[in-house]
Amino acid sequence: MTDPAPGFRCSLASLTDDEPIAGTAPTDPELLLVECPGPWGRDAVADNRLPDVVRAHLASLDLKVLLLRRCDGSAGPGTRVFRATATPDGYVVRGTVLDRPEDLLDLDLTDPGALSAYDGPLWLVCTNGKRDRCCAEIGRPVARLIAEEWPDATWETTHLGGHRFSGTLLALPSGLTLGRLGTTNALAACAAVARGEVPVEVTRGRAGRPGVEQVRELYVLTGGDMDDEVVAVPGPARRQSCGDDKVKATTRYEVRPAR
Repeated sequence: MTDPAPGFRCSLASLTDDEPIAGTAPTDPELLLVECPGPWGRDAVADNRLPDVVRAHLASLDLKVLLLRRCDGSAGPGTRVFRATATPDGYVVRGTVLDRPEDLLDLDLTDPGALSAYDGPLWLVCTNGKRDRCCAEIGRPVARLIAEEWPDATWETTHLGGHRFSGTLLALPSGLTLGRLGTTNALAACAAVARGEVPVEVTRGRAGRPGVEQVRELYVLTGGDMDDEVVAVPGPARRQSCGDDKVKATTRYEVRPAR
């Protein structure tokens, strides 16, 4: 498809329109993270350098798959794999290192003993430029900056959703999803998360929860009455990505005082 507006940037349009970011974090309760260096296509799980049998296996799984790579292009030894399962407080993360990607086919993800507890942070920055230009143009400098502070914990990742809030980042184990990050605010935001804080001004929500619950948490954190009702309402239709020219519906959230 030829882009009718090659200079369009979805993140700039969203920022110009002052589009709310609260309630836009991913809602997936289960995540599988698989190290996969090299380029990714628009549909990254199907278009990457993993062996054919591994790509087919990942596509067959009934959970969200995110691919990971290091900012500097390094890889290994082995293939890092993490599984994250949502809880009321964030995610429980477990991980392992496989000798080769094909070993994923024999990895029993339902067996808690197959993966070891992972207690450190993970900073996952969306950078898939084939999916959206903003993710590459904004996300990659953010990822490189964070990697200077947390080299082992920082990964570039595939589509988190919400390109128009680039740079966007999923922090594990908290599940906090940050948006509108840049090289001027990313380190401070991640440091706040590492301290157990919620940097509300750049927080899209806590992943693994419905949007209404994400908004309610942020509303209460900023002094709102926890008894007030948060409801989802139709938002304006808009172009949501640099990757295509489709106009799609959006969702907004309203707070209605308790009676």
